[in-house]
Amino acid sequence: METQNTEKSAAEKLIERKERLRKLHNLRQQARTENHQEVIAEDARNKLPKNWESRKRQADWIVSDAHAREAAEAEGKDYDRMKMLEVSAIDATRIEKKKQKKNPDGGFSTFEAQTARQYNRLVKNMTPRDMEKYEKQKQELGEEAFYCVPNTLVHNIPQDDPEAINKMVKDLETQIERRKKYSRRRIYNDDADVDFINERNSKFNKKLDRFYGEYTSEIKQNLERGTAI
Repeated sequence: METQNTEKSAAEKLIERKERLRKLHNLRQQARTENHQEVIAEDARNKLPKNWESRKRQADWIVSDAHAREAAEAEGKDYDRMKMLEVSAIDATRIEKKKQKKNPDGGFSTFEAQTARQYNRLVKNMTPRDMEKYEKQKQELGEEAFYCVPNTLVHNIPQDDPEAINKMVKDLETQIERRKKYSRRRIYNDDADVDFINERNSKFNKKLDRFYGEYTSEIKQNLERGTAI
């Protein structure tokens, strides 16, 4: 009887161990699946644009704002007025000041943006004199050859109109004159003391005077008068 109980106890322990092993195996499989899904999700997030989160928040705000506007219009309410009632006086003043300070000219942050800005400004002044001829030439050459995209081979290039050439030269001269007004070159003063031998030495002396002028002014005056020891 005791032998049977011992064998039964050993069998029960074996079954319990197998059950625990099966649970551990299932947990490992579940962890492996979740880990794989997280890796895929992280890879998908890394492939998204850097401003994806802000764009998503903006899109969600636009959708919620549209729903709120539709609900207000269905109830016969002025949605813009309702929104303004939720803005505090401090925020309203700050927004108004920001609008007044905002410069309509955004400027540029890179040389590419500067080039595009200059190009758009110059193109506004370039209008073909004969639009019919312009459109006909574009149709004959095709858009790629007409606009000369990269790797375009253009045959039978039309001759430039002398009047258009003169217009381009005049525009370039206008740009040169405009740049002269913004030149940072200092006007030379003929009455100033000459204490330099060239332009580079002049800049170096000005830099020294800017940093040490207050300490060396007396020595310089003595040297000029010939009373230095």
